[in-house]
Amino acid sequence: MHVPVMLGECLEYLGVRPDGIYLDVTAGLGGHAGAIAARLSSGLVIASDRDAESLELAKRNTAQWADRIRYTRGSFAELPATLAGLGMAKVDGVLADLGVSRYQLTEPERGFSLMAEGPLDMRMDRSQGRTADEIVNFSSEKELADLIYQFGEERRSRRISRAIVRARPIHTTQRLSRVIEEAVPRTSKLHPATQTFMALRLAVNDEPGQLDSLLALAPDLVLSGGRIVILSFMSLEDRKVKQCFQALARAGRAEILTRHVVRPSSEEIRTNPPSRSAKLRAVEMKQQ
Repeated sequence: MHVPVMLGECLEYLGVRPDGIYLDVTAGLGGHAGAIAARLSSGLVIASDRDAESLELAKRNTAQWADRIRYTRGSFAELPATLAGLGMAKVDGVLADLGVSRYQLTEPERGFSLMAEGPLDMRMDRSQGRTADEIVNFSSEKELADLIYQFGEERRSRRISRAIVRARPIHTTQRLSRVIEEAVPRTSKLHPATQTFMALRLAVNDEPGQLDSLLALAPDLVLSGGRIVILSFMSLEDRKVKQCFQALARAGRAEILTRHVVRPSSEEIRTNPPSRSAKLRAVEMKQQ
């Protein structure tokens, strides 16, 4: 069963009004979008995602509120065009959950999980872009090491990239996982390949670039008094969100609602382990 991360906190900071219009830019399996829709009367949720398969599952999961939800497919950079296509310019709130959807992680053929055998794909939008297989098998040793270090914050990146290059070709998730596990020792409960898989996912989907687009565009998509709520799961992402929100506050464009980053409760971490690394930040936009 799909359990949306920090659902109560997201709804609280989003300040959902029954007649409001809200943009969920990472619809995933529809957990957050459905919960927002359940609080609406005359309002609307725009549920957007670039993963067509996840979006179809979201439609099924939120069928009881279908009259209050509009589903759209696209990247963060396409959000202004998405709203324009619906005859809108601004909304009352934007929500982004930057985590990977449960469907992506549990469907082996998507290639996101190091725990299940599958092709090295990792594309959120399978209609475009290079796969993890292409990066793993055709990047130079230095390119791989830099990518794993920068995006995965993996200090053993050089050793890992050297092992990958020597073991090529590598075409499956578990083969890559084993190569990394043999190259570097396990130093914690975390699997040694975890950060490398994360780095590859970020690179395949240009997630840092997509986040930059979202942070640049979102403030202009929200009405005065409207809110932006972002859930991140990596320090790399959280730093960007924090710095963007601080810059908005310094410019007098927004008020920061989360003086300190908001973390999931111990109870949520116990019942929903994927929430353990979540960090929530929120701002309220001001009249310009």
